[in-house]
Amino acid sequence: MANDFKPALVVVDFQEDFCPPNGSLAVKDGRTIAKVINNLLSLPFVLKVATKDYHPSDHISFAPNHPPPHNIPFTSKITIKNPYNPTETQSTLLWPVHCVQGTPGSDLIPELDISKIDHVIGKGQDKRVEMYSAFADPFRSPPVSRSNLESLLRKAGVTHVFCVGLAMDYCVKFTAIDSAGAGFRTFVVEEGAKAVNPDAWGSVVEELKKAGVETVSVDGEEVENVKKLSV
Repeated sequence: MANDFKPALVVVDFQEDFCPPNGSLAVKDGRTIAKVINNLLSLPFVLKVATKDYHPSDHISFAPNHPPPHNIPFTSKITIKNPYNPTETQSTLLWPVHCVQGTPGSDLIPELDISKIDHVIGKGQDKRVEMYSAFADPFRSPPVSRSNLESLLRKAGVTHVFCVGLAMDYCVKFTAIDSAGAGFRTFVVEEGAKAVNPDAWGSVVEELKKAGVETVSVDGEEVENVKKLSV
């Protein structure tokens, strides 16, 4: 295997609460990408990681944890301060309760071939901060919550990261942006993702491009290069 191409696959938040028919924060047609993702999992990526939103019940992003009238899911916004640096703030939408630790909604969906996953990483476990990215929360001065995703990728010698999962306009996007920021050449496989707001797809692709992330097809050259690797 060439030292300059060691790709990893990151499956972002492919969980029950993000999928119809019963997910509390279901992404339209979210389950339909399972076949694409499983086909990618069958390829010789050097590392295959699944991430999970895994929130405490009192998480700051849950609308019911805030007083009315400013607690409407998908509409109300709050400003979160960095617990260690109040001058650093983040504005975020409030969401329905979802992916609470230990609940069925936090489970990876059964259609996902978990037998091919090397590691499962939890995120969003600190009740004080939102964490869309599977790498870390958005605060930088200093960071509040970090996963071990980057260290796993570094240990495996990964050079390229392919992202799929839910949702394109939130956790997939921010995971990919942080991946590129960490120095990995990063791709989002479009057929392997769905968005909370499908109308935002084009603007998300532009935002990813500006951050150095490429959006590619499952039939494109980049995925074909993975297929050529020896297992």
